[in-house]
Amino acid sequence: MAEFPEGAPCWVDAMFKDVEGAKTFYSDVLGWTFGEASSEYGNYTQAYSDGKAVAAVVPPMPGAEAPSQWCLYFASPDAAATAEKIKSAGGELMMEPMQVGTFGTMAIAKEPSGAVFGVWQPGEHKGFEKIGEPGAYAWAEVFTRDPAKADGFLPKVFPYSAQKMEPGDDPEAAGMDFKIFSVAGSENPVLGRMSMGDEFPPEIPPYIQVYFSVPDCDEAVAKAKKHGGKLHFGPMDSPFGRFAAVADQQGAAFAVIDMSKTTGEMPQMTDA
Repeated sequence: MAEFPEGAPCWVDAMFKDVEGAKTFYSDVLGWTFGEASSEYGNYTQAYSDGKAVAAVVPPMPGAEAPSQWCLYFASPDAAATAEKIKSAGGELMMEPMQVGTFGTMAIAKEPSGAVFGVWQPGEHKGFEKIGEPGAYAWAEVFTRDPAKADGFLPKVFPYSAQKMEPGDDPEAAGMDFKIFSVAGSENPVLGRMSMGDEFPPEIPPYIQVYFSVPDCDEAVAKAKKHGGKLHFGPMDSPFGRFAAVADQQGAAFAVIDMSKTTGEMPQMTDA
C-alpha cells in the first residue's frame, strides 16, 4: 500500500496484560491471525486480516500500569517536526520521537482536551495494508468534553480542513456537535470529532474511538460478549453503516461497523 498522506490514520496498536487473551478475543471477533512476537521490540505482535497487517498487540513495559486501550497513529513525514507542532499548539508529548529500528519513528502525544494519539513516520513499516474491509481499520473519532480545544489543535498539527455536520431533519442528530477533518486537498474525511455529553460518565476521559469493519455488526457484538467483552452502545443503524461501541474483556474500547448495511441519507456538511 502507498504511503499515507500527512495526518491520515496509518496504524493502531494496543497494550494488554494478557496478550494471549487478547489474541483469542480478536481472532474470533475480528477474524485476526497473529505473527510471531518480536522480542527485540517488547514482544510487539502484528495482527493480520487475510494476510495483511491491520494492527498490533503488545504487553505492558515492565512496571507499567497503563489500562488497555487502542492507540491510533497519524502519518507524519517528520515525527520530530510534528512533535514540535504538538507542543506549540498546546498538546503534550507523552513520549518523544523514538526510532524503532528500521521500521520508522514514533511519538505518543495528548491533545489539549486529553485524548491520546500516536505519530508515525514510516520507514520499512508503512502502516495498514488494508482499510475499510472486514477485519481492518475503518474510521476513528475524537471524543472530547472540550471540542473547542480539539478543534483548534488538530489543524495546527496536521494539514486538515474541517466541516461541521448539520442536523437537518434528523431528530437524533439535533443538538449533536460533530465535525469531520479531511487532509487538505482531499475530499476524503480521515477523522471525526464528537462532543461528549452527560451520557458519558465523568470518570471516562477523552479518547479516540477506533472503528473496525466487520461483515456483521450483531454477530461481532455477540462474539465480543461471549468472550467477556461489554456492549457500550448500539447496535445502531446509520447512513455510514450498522455499528456498535464495545470493549474487550480487558477493557479496551473500540467500535465495530458493518458498512454494507446503510440506513438513511448522508448528513449535510458545511465548512467549519
